[in-house]
Amino acid sequence: MNSEAATVRPYVMRDRARTTAETGERILEAATQLFVEGPFSQLTLAAVAKRAGVTVQTVIRRFGDKEGLVAAAAQRGHAAILAQRDRAPVGDLAAIVDTLVDHYEAAGDIALRLLAEEGNSAQIAAITSAGKGYHREWCDRVFAPALDGLTGVGRRRRLAQLVAVCDVYTWKLLRRDAGLARREVAIALQELLEPLTSTTTAPPTADHREGTTP
Repeated sequence: MNSEAATVRPYVMRDRARTTAETGERILEAATQLFVEGPFSQLTLAAVAKRAGVTVQTVIRRFGDKEGLVAAAAQRGHAAILAQRDRAPVGDLAAIVDTLVDHYEAAGDIALRLLAEEGNSAQIAAITSAGKGYHREWCDRVFAPALDGLTGVGRRRRLAQLVAVCDVYTWKLLRRDAGLARREVAIALQELLEPLTSTTTAPPTADHREGTTP
């Protein structure tokens, strides 16, 4: 091998790797778009290939069957969620809400579609289960100051309230159903969360902490 060939080969390999990565991204983006646009039952490899501008064999070679494609698209989306939502600072309500609304503006419709389809696919059910777990852990972390001092049933109830207010369905009710602008959604969520996160909020009574009625 002459020196010129040895110099050219790394460039060719890098170009091929870049092209392969770009093709994979187009396929995953096409799958995500089609998933949001229609039922999971109508998501086909042929439709994904057409949207991405590749052949069906290319899709199969990269991701296998439809379940494999959905799993890869979900992994890609989860990485983006972590990168975005994990920036929320602990205890800063305004910044937490802004981070949450930004996330739902970008991926709320995808999350709603996944939840609507979780009964139709074991793969999607696993994805939504992991997403619910992450959402709960995220609320537990970013609202930690509001949960300090609470124990037992009282803490579980307060965390459940925070999880519910921050849920994608709450965003849907405000943004999609009520037609509020993004800024108004952020204000509404902050107003709902303030009583739950205020350090002056009265703690549950002893009877309520034990989960009993007076």
